[in-house]
Amino acid sequence: MRAAIKVGLPPSRLCLLLNGSACTASRTSRRDFSSTVSHQATWGFIGLGRMGYFMAENLRAKIPKNDTLIIYDSKNEITSKFAKEAGSSGKGASVEIGRNPREVAEKSTTIITALPEPSHVKDVFHCILSKPLPSAEPERLFIDTSTIDPTSSRSVADAVHSTSSGRFVDAPMSGGSVGAEKGTLTFMLGAGSLATAKKSSSPSPSTTALIDDRITPTLRMMGARVLHMGPQGAGLSAKLANNYLLAISMIATAEAMTIGAKAGLDAKKLGELINSSTGRCWSSEVNNPVPGVSEGAPAGKEYAGGFGVSLMKKDLRLAIEAAKGERVHLEMADKAMEVYTATEKEEAGKDFSVVYRWLGRQSD
Repeated sequence: MRAAIKVGLPPSRLCLLLNGSACTASRTSRRDFSSTVSHQATWGFIGLGRMGYFMAENLRAKIPKNDTLIIYDSKNEITSKFAKEAGSSGKGASVEIGRNPREVAEKSTTIITALPEPSHVKDVFHCILSKPLPSAEPERLFIDTSTIDPTSSRSVADAVHSTSSGRFVDAPMSGGSVGAEKGTLTFMLGAGSLATAKKSSSPSPSTTALIDDRITPTLRMMGARVLHMGPQGAGLSAKLANNYLLAISMIATAEAMTIGAKAGLDAKKLGELINSSTGRCWSSEVNNPVPGVSEGAPAGKEYAGGFGVSLMKKDLRLAIEAAKGERVHLEMADKAMEVYTATEKEEAGKDFSVVYRWLGRQSD
């Protein structure tokens, strides 16, 4: 275990986390805070990426105007842009920029994280748990909307709970950047202990109350649906199953649209046919990979924005690892990974629907 995590917390828990570079990314030296947090509603949001930025915007717009939203991202220009836009809007809750994740957690009672990789989540929570947090009323609630592996999520949850730092739940989302912007995301929630789940199909009364009173209302400010999938980690298991299907369906949609293009069919008419027939799926209807077929889709913007091909490749990798852990054979996995790896090399930074353009080049 690294010397950087020699703090007054159980080492068996914190050794699962990383070395806290999120803390060292602080903009200035941090100041000390009081040992308690006031009852005034203060919200924290860590991670303003393609999804997180829109989610934080929707959250700010819907929490009471007198509340405060404290934000943090490793990119200073992103937080500055968010704060400037919030200030110029003249409405909604006020915004503060946190120096690091620890400050966000110290000053907030509900903290949402939206981060790219398991390492980022572990790093952020190492920073937050570097020493005991001041007490808070109500109890701190950490909602992690990142798509990571269930094992990493459970290790972070264990570190939070074993140090009495609050409650931690996993709530990955589906709906893409379009859903994040429109506030129509679906959240897949993992909350409650595995031990309780083995004894009963229903969560404990305390977990049910937490879901009904705090988790669901918070997530509904950023999305349209909240589905409790089971105990801690269940939300992520559901998300990885969903995104495995999404990865395959986008390739299939791109191939189907390429067949139509080579046959001389009008892309919009083919899209209309598919979306009124048995081939209909999210990839064909909402995020069709052919420019001009789905209004507002990244394909019509040179595949800018959206859900990056690198993130889809990451989610596919996590889904494959999860399947191996459950001893599930995946027939399509290796080929899909091969396709997204090749697409990433040529189309890095683009929405994953750019796989259509890559596939088209293979057919030329």
